Parts: sequence; structure tokens; C-alpha cells
Amino acid sequence: MTPLCLLPALGWLALACPVFADPAPANDDEKKVPPYALPDPLRTAGGAPVGDAATWQAQRRPELLELFAREVFGRTPAGRPAAMHWETTAIDPAALGGRATRKQVTIWFTEKRDGPRMHLLVYQPNRPAGATPRPWPVFLGLNFFGNHTVNTDPGIALAEPFTFYDVSHYRILLKERSSDQRGADASKWPLETILARGYAVATVYRADLCPDRVDGLVEAVPALFGTGGAEARAADAWGAVGAWAWGLSRTLDWIESDPELDAKRVAVHGFSRLGKAAIWAAAQDERFALLVSFQSGCGGAALSKRLFGETVAIINETFPHWFAKNFRRYNDREAELPVDQHELLALVAPRPLLVTSAAEDRWSDPRGEFLGAKAASPVWALFGRQGIDVDEMPPVGRPVGDAVSYYVRAGKHDVTVEDWARALDFADRHLR
Repeated sequence: MTPLCLLPALGWLALACPVFADPAPANDDEKKVPPYALPDPLRTAGGAPVGDAATWQAQRRPELLELFAREVFGRTPAGRPAAMHWETTAIDPAALGGRATRKQVTIWFTEKRDGPRMHLLVYQPNRPAGATPRPWPVFLGLNFFGNHTVNTDPGIALAEPFTFYDVSHYRILLKERSSDQRGADASKWPLETILARGYAVATVYRADLCPDRVDGLVEAVPALFGTGGAEARAADAWGAVGAWAWGLSRTLDWIESDPELDAKRVAVHGFSRLGKAAIWAAAQDERFALLVSFQSGCGGAALSKRLFGETVAIINETFPHWFAKNFRRYNDREAELPVDQHELLALVAPRPLLVTSAAEDRWSDPRGEFLGAKAASPVWALFGRQGIDVDEMPPVGRPVGDAVSYYVRAGKHDVTVEDWARALDFADRHLR
């Protein structure tokens, strides 16, 4: 057994940690991928073929949503809370050297000001004098470490100090980060580039919704709905990924209230674990106009049944608070999963979908992400839209597909300027 160890070095914080079984070694050899069979997204639970968009929308799509809610992510509370309200706490029309207007909004999920809430940061481009006003399309995504880390802008309100743990190939890191690390994650958020292309940017800190800790499900949004702890909750209760996805939809609720933003042209995006949340949000909430998955891996765009890189067993043993407890039934038993991730991606149809990978990010299984996007593509064909029509994974730097697109770049697990260039080009083609 391997405990989540607590290191006594300066700046490390002691937390009560559960003990997990050692995860089975991951496979990174393509030759060791076992034979597998993918469930057919275009065949109903009763075995009937789905041959048109109406049958998909009325029958197959609800079936798949139910399976993913019950077996993978857990059930999401329906809709917007009746008492949800917000207040714009700061506006600066001359942010980023006058190139943007910065808005900061607090959104409460109950009538209580000391209750669960999230802090929304928005940047929108400033128009030249005399330009015709038009609502801005929006890139919306959660951030890892606080709104103030996405840019060095001193006007961004500081997030509360926080603690997180992360796991990379079995190395446990439990850190306390200073709340004044402005711009610490700015490389993943090239605001000036996105704004110059004519898009607004909206982001929320993930821990406002659910702290990324094993004990985080008794706080914030999960506590609001009485979820219970990671082990005490019901088998089909949601986990952190579900709560993060829910928060993206609540942010879209606010965007619908702002006449300067175009709620019908919101591209939801996410990287790594937050990519999983973005996919689940877009799968459930058809108001999102476009989805970009940046290296979302296991539980995201990568096929589970390939048993390559991170597996269902590894992710559940390492992050028992992310998914429904029911998902653990498929630890080392992926062949028994009634769904796979191509069907999760298919729930985005017919809206545009871009899946990106990094060639050296074998943990996230780039080939599995390509195959997931390709296997989802037949659903777009029901709507007369083209998906991925090539059989082989493309080389580095060559995008494939149309309404469903896949791109792999050189390098490691990260969000880079190249990733954003591809996402912006994709959005230009489909949201303009």
C-alpha cells in the first residue's frame, strides 16, 4: 500500500490523506494493446440501428447520457439553482494597456452571501472608435490555480490561498502555493493573442467549485447538494469532474445575461483533468457552441479499452474523488464498460469538436484520442457534417477532419501557443 505521503519540507502542508492500493503499471507499448471492441454509438440499447439525426436526439443521445452519468461521472443536479445570483465587483475598460475591458463577477449559488460561490474573470476586446457594436464570441474554461495566475495583470483579484495535490506517474506532490503568484500559469492563457483574434475570454478557478482533494466533495458545490465524501456518497453521485462541468454551465448562465457577450457562440475548452470537465459539460449542455479538448486523456477523449497510458484503475485509485464510485467497477475490467470515450465525444454532435494531443504525452494516449475522435465521427454524419475521414493517425503538425478535427503537436503535456493557434483557427472556421 502506498500512502499519500506528507513531506516535512518548508512550505508543505499536512493534510489527512487516505491510503490507496498501488496502481498496476501502465502500458506504453503499442504492441501490448489488447484486442478490444468498441460499442457502437449508432445502435440503441436494444440493438436497433440509429440511421437519422432525429432518432439520435430522441433516443440514443439520452441513453448514452444516462450511461455516462450512472457509470462514469455521476449524476448532475438539474439546471440552475433558483436562488443563484451575481454581482459585478469590478470593471476596468482600459485593461491590458487599453486593449481590453476586464470584468470580475461573483456568482452565488444560494441567497446567502457567505454560501457557495465562484469568482468569474472576463476579458473582452476593446473596439476601435466608431466600430459597430456586436457581442463577442467567448472562449470559456476553468483554470487550475486561481484567476490571478492566468495573467500578470495587477487588477485581477487574488484567489484565496489554496492547497492542492497532484499525481504524475505515482509521484505525490502536496504543495501550498502563495496566493500572490500572478501570471504563474499565464503560458496556458495567451490572453492578448485570443483577444486580438476577436474573442472574449472567461475563466473560473476550479477550486471555487470543488477543491481538487480527496476530501473536497464535502466542500463548495458538492456540499451544497449534500454529495457526501468520496467514499460516503452514493455509487452514482457525482465527483469533482461533474462539479467542475456544472460550474461551466452556470458560467454560461451568466454569459447569457451580458449583452456584450454572445452566449450562442461560446467555445468551452479544458486541459487535462479540466478537459474531461469541459467534455462532460458540452456533452450535457447543448448551449455550448464548440468544444476544444486539450490532452484530456483517460476519462476524456482517449479510449479506455485500449489500456494504454493512464487506465481506469489508475485514475480511480489515484483520484477517487473525480468520478462516480460506480466507475471503479471497471478497474482492470475496461472490456466490461458499457460505453467508451468516443461515445462521450459523440454527445457533442453536431457542434464542432477539436481534439488536440501532444506526441510525447503518452500518459494521455495521443493515438487513443485520435481513435476516439474518429470513432465518434459517424454521429456527425447523421447531421450532414464531416468528421475525421482518414484511417491513420496524422503526423505531427497536420490537422485532419472538419466538424470533428484532430491535431497532434510535438512536445509534452501542456497547453502551448501552438495549441491555441489551432483552436483559434478552428473557432474562426466554425463560429464566424
